[in-house]
Amino acid sequence: MLCLQVIEQRKIITSMMAGIDEKDTAPGMEKEPELILTLKVLNPIDVAKRESRSARLLADKLPVMVRKMVYQGVMKELEEEMIQRNIDVEMNIEYR
Repeated sequence: MLCLQVIEQRKIITSMMAGIDEKDTAPGMEKEPELILTLKVLNPIDVAKRESRSARLLADKLPVMVRKMVYQGVMKELEEEMIQRNIDVEMNIEYR
């Protein structure tokens, strides 16, 4: 009985895999992977201390807030540069 169940499961898996292969190779379904640029500020606290007088005071007491502010500032500067060059971009800050 167990052997018959294993054989039936193999048949089901084989048919499912064949269906997946057919969907993947269907004409018009080929899709190139999307390229995404990721930017990481390696020393956000140092950047904040160097760029802002108020950040020098807050960096040690509120490091999470200062990191957020650095990323928002970097994003704003990059966005301004892209607008000047007439490059359409979509920018997001992701937490990982």
